Amino acid sequence: MPKKLVVIGNGMAAGRVLEELCARAPGAYEVTIFGAEPRVNYNRIMLSPVLSGEKAYEDILIHDDAWYATHGITLHRGQPVVAIDRAARRVIAADGTLAAYDQLLVATGSLPFVVPIPGATLPGVVTYRDLDDVDAMLEAARQGGRAVVIGGGLLGLEAAAGLKAQGMEVTVLHLMPTLMERQLDPSAAYLLQRAMEERGIAVRCKANTHAILGETHVTGVRLDDGTELAADIVVMAVGIRPNAALAKEAGLETNRGVLVGDDMRTSDPDVFAVGECVEHRGLCYGLVAPLYEMAKVVAAQLAGDGTAAYTGSVTATKLKVTGIDLFSAGDFSEARDRQDIVLRDAARGIYRRLVLQDNRLVGAVLYGETADGPWFFDLLRQGADVSELRDTLIFGQSYAGGVPLDPTAAVAALPDEAEICGCNGVCKGQIVQAITDKGLSTLADVRAHTKASASCGTCTGLVEQVMTVTLGDRFARAATEPLCGCTDLGHDEVRRLIRAAGLTSIPAVMQELGWKTSCGCARCRPALNYYLLCDWPAEYADDGRSRFINERVHANIQKDGTYSVVPRMWGGLTNPRELRAIADVAERYSIPTVKVTGGQRIDLLGVRKEDLPAVWADLNAAGMVSGHAYAKGLRTVKTCVGSEWCRFGTQDSTGLGVKIEQFMWGSWTPAKVKMGVSGCPRNCAEATCKDVGVICVESGYEIHFAGAAGLHIKGTQLLCKVAEEDECLEIIAALTQLYREQGHYLERMYKWADRVGVDAIRAIVVADREKRRALFARFELSQRKAQVDPWAERVAGREAHEFRPMANFTLAEAAE
Repeated sequence: MPKKLVVIGNGMAAGRVLEELCARAPGAYEVTIFGAEPRVNYNRIMLSPVLSGEKAYEDILIHDDAWYATHGITLHRGQPVVAIDRAARRVIAADGTLAAYDQLLVATGSLPFVVPIPGATLPGVVTYRDLDDVDAMLEAARQGGRAVVIGGGLLGLEAAAGLKAQGMEVTVLHLMPTLMERQLDPSAAYLLQRAMEERGIAVRCKANTHAILGETHVTGVRLDDGTELAADIVVMAVGIRPNAALAKEAGLETNRGVLVGDDMRTSDPDVFAVGECVEHRGLCYGLVAPLYEMAKVVAAQLAGDGTAAYTGSVTATKLKVTGIDLFSAGDFSEARDRQDIVLRDAARGIYRRLVLQDNRLVGAVLYGETADGPWFFDLLRQGADVSELRDTLIFGQSYAGGVPLDPTAAVAALPDEAEICGCNGVCKGQIVQAITDKGLSTLADVRAHTKASASCGTCTGLVEQVMTVTLGDRFARAATEPLCGCTDLGHDEVRRLIRAAGLTSIPAVMQELGWKTSCGCARCRPALNYYLLCDWPAEYADDGRSRFINERVHANIQKDGTYSVVPRMWGGLTNPRELRAIADVAERYSIPTVKVTGGQRIDLLGVRKEDLPAVWADLNAAGMVSGHAYAKGLRTVKTCVGSEWCRFGTQDSTGLGVKIEQFMWGSWTPAKVKMGVSGCPRNCAEATCKDVGVICVESGYEIHFAGAAGLHIKGTQLLCKVAEEDECLEIIAALTQLYREQGHYLERMYKWADRVGVDAIRAIVVADREKRRALFARFELSQRKAQVDPWAERVAGREAHEFRPMANFTLAEAAE
């Protein structure tokens, strides 16, 4: 009969305890969790990337609903425990729910400290501890305006960077003379402040907030010196305190936090405590690595290992602000018996300081270059004698002993107990053992089994080096192909940084991401133009100079220098008025060839460049718009006549094709997109070799995707079956939007599907209705922009000059 384990709190520390416990003693406990938040367990240390826009909530989930179900864990969301009845061995939740326990785990975390000043309770004053706080900041950022962040520590600076990335004007107020004074010395803090200010964030040190201004909502802050700063939101990020009130009310011994011994038990041997609510040997910890170390001990004790003990932690700090590399560990305070080793490179913004005592490293501060941080941290934790490394120590592991080492060789030399992943407390030996015992061969497998690099990801390179050492040639590290010769960044990294840093112009991207050329090239400029259009549809204006000539003049250049013009025919349908207009244009401008295309349209071949504006003006006057035969976008939706005319037709395939094309035309995609709708399984519209195809059946619609019939011949994959037209259209639009957001520029849909996986796409677009609707909404937003700017005004004939041909016709023109 399993014992009853009740867990108060559903944060990272509690989640790690349960992971370890399920691995050590599966089925030993009937587990019930009470969480104050109305959601599952997520990675709080990644809230800053969520605030900056680099990640979404779904990206930082640790345990989804399926995980709790798989392990038979009962989770009460949004139900904080209000009392612990130790005599009756039960807890009482806010809604009156009772839960009996044999063992109790208190993991109530911490509470943000709010400076007790006038106005601190006004609407618009927020703290920074959980996802609700992030949502409140994002909501404020959507309104624009000014933000004041009180506190220049880790959380305060990450909040400031996130709000700035969301478009707000941000000022950081810090009481102390330098930023992050607990983790940085003044020199590193100076570099950090300069970097923040270069990002457009105002920083005021020695600034004591006297009051928060406003009547019904925040309007500003007043400092002790009388200075007033306007503010639409004020973020309090001045520290945390252990949330020990519940434990104290239950009669457990507390001081600043819940007092625990090395076995992580409280003053009641049947009650454990873990995480930020804990005080151990006089210390309270607010970083994740110590909490995970505690969690392992709690799990071991619950599983019956009475020897498991937590003896304290040495901590290291990294700032999660894109583009700022900072590492700090240990104690770097001044003392007579200590020696400093300092390296400065002013031109590159690099600063290193190592603090030695008795030939041992006791503190390290790195700014600008932090790759050696884990190695220094390991030396510090071990208390290793570094006297033989003294002369070259400051240069890092690659120069240990005066001989430059290959990074992989340096990792090979690390002992098994060397910590690789600080967030999750994973050492080298654990990774090696997991690789060997479980036959792991990919980074994803190692993350899944050990958690190494699964949190903030900064140790990914080290994990890959451990895999190289362990597997040798059997480990093929995923290579990132640069977007072009102008940058070392790949497509995914460029897209991530565009979103994370809020870059909304090509010059901004090139400046902030360190482009090697002044203006880019014909490969990167069109790609950047597309990524900016896709990511910022409401803010970014299409840059015509960064388009290939075909897209600039809305026609395909031919080998003789003339062009072909293809007006759109919705779903392959036309009418006498359109046909007359095409015939008139062909005669009026002496167009030599008129051809029916494979996409059920008419192609006018041999149009002279000087005639293009007039040709399009005449076609526009007849109500015909560009068929985008040249575009990285939706080209055609091929149809058969369907049930309206065909005796085999099961649905109105022509009508559905017209709806799809009229809704989806105009938005740019990574590469061309061709679609087809067949009215029955006979598949006359060849839907199963298109990027997206629909096969109409008696019961509804089969949606296929990721086919091709060009240089590569590839049949489609079945995405799903649906019963209604509206759902069919929603899924196709969501699928296209996911492709727009994930696809590399010039990467066809089938190549994207091969890269990310059909199952992964299906899980988002089909299985997760909420994500599908969000994708659909983003596609709609893009369409409103795309069909107004530039297309609607152009097709209405008001901007015919936009079609004026350029002076030359090479692909390099895109880089002008």
